[in-house]
Amino acid sequence: MRKLFLLCCGLSAAPLFAQSAIEPVLPTPSRTAQGDVAVTIYNENRALVQDRRELALPGGRSRQEFPDVSAQIRPETVTLTGNGIGIVEQNFDFDLLTPAALMQKAVGETVTLVRMNPASGAETRERARILAANGGVVMQIGDRIEVLRDDGLPTRVIFERVPAQLRARPTLSITLDAAHAGHQPVTLNYLTGGLGWSADYVALFDELNGRMDVQGWITLTNSSGTAFTNARTLLVAGAVNQVQRAYQVYGAYPPPPPPPPPPGGMIRAGTQTAGRERLGGFYLYPLPERTTIADKQTKQVSFLNVSGAPAARAYEYRNGWLGSADVAQSVSSVLRFSTERGGGLGDALPAGTMRVYQRDARGNPQFVGEQQIGHTPMGSSMSLATGESFDVKVRPLVVERTRLNTSPRWKTRMLYEVSNAGPAPVVVDVVQDGLWGDTRITDETIKAERLTADSARWHVPVPANGRAVVSATFDTRF
Repeated sequence: MRKLFLLCCGLSAAPLFAQSAIEPVLPTPSRTAQGDVAVTIYNENRALVQDRRELALPGGRSRQEFPDVSAQIRPETVTLTGNGIGIVEQNFDFDLLTPAALMQKAVGETVTLVRMNPASGAETRERARILAANGGVVMQIGDRIEVLRDDGLPTRVIFERVPAQLRARPTLSITLDAAHAGHQPVTLNYLTGGLGWSADYVALFDELNGRMDVQGWITLTNSSGTAFTNARTLLVAGAVNQVQRAYQVYGAYPPPPPPPPPPGGMIRAGTQTAGRERLGGFYLYPLPERTTIADKQTKQVSFLNVSGAPAARAYEYRNGWLGSADVAQSVSSVLRFSTERGGGLGDALPAGTMRVYQRDARGNPQFVGEQQIGHTPMGSSMSLATGESFDVKVRPLVVERTRLNTSPRWKTRMLYEVSNAGPAPVVVDVVQDGLWGDTRITDETIKAERLTADSARWHVPVPANGRAVVSATFDTRF
């Protein structure tokens, strides 16, 4: 009878054992049972797998096994299409062959312990009955009870067989009813977790010339427990609705995927249609070539390359209603650009992170900040906050607040003192938020631009190494 050997060197069940000595039991890393695979990956840690395989089917009922499906497959989403076949029953076997699982399945069974004397190299063998494997292995050897010790002495455990419940690879077994015998192609379709993607952008900003170069990367991440070999890959940009439900993966319930990022950076949504394939309100990004998405791998593919897009540095400060500070506050340093055709990046931007670099006096690109953006249509105006300005500050101050006679209305006068320690003049956008309802600005030293019903903005020019003060009076019900 073929026997299985494991090397034991500690108390914990998971790290105790080295790999099996029976090579045929284990999968060959360079081979896969998958067929012609197509993977559609969504932003929300979800993917659709379409796996076309060739089966030799007998007529009538038979059980067919599909190794190398995703370890995070959602069995309730499985469909199998083929000529004249129907599914009678399906089972997903996710109890994988590992040293710890092998020991746990051996509880109640008898194994052989092989111990080596480190001084002489001599081996001794004993038969042991496994009593428990809960955080450590407890055995009965003759009339004594032992625990595998973490004493550094090499010990091998010999198992008589591999339990039928353990699989070398995640396997879906399906009972089929075939109308005819013979070879025929079938397509296995299922949804899985553990596959996701996002966009990453690298922007090199030339402040002197008001231009920037942007490289866009699609970042694929595979934590599904399975590699997808030579797969046709399609990415879907957009929030696809999904019902939050717990489904079992390796006997555990994974947390729901994180919510999509907020639409950061976009100050005005565009109305231009990007020249990309669309489906159901989403944009599709097919990878130009087949690719292998290995398990526990992050892969990047370029999808956007723009040179010389118009861009400008700006400064912005937002103040909450009745916000007042004893000391000046740093303003946000922002990068403003457009995604419009002809005067910007000229494309829709999938959600992701944009990282901004700028060359120093020696010509070396230096990282100056990053911000997460949401799905951004083409033609949008963007304002990307890259950090806080060192030299430019704003101090908001509530100067006066009085009730207007016996009415429920209030008069509030605000001052915004803006300072600039830099060697060049700047324009700072001071935004006052919280102007609810029928708030009116009755007096101001610079004309405001009403952004929304709740906010107003002043463009404040500040000289180099100088200051500027804006005063505004509000008539409010609060």
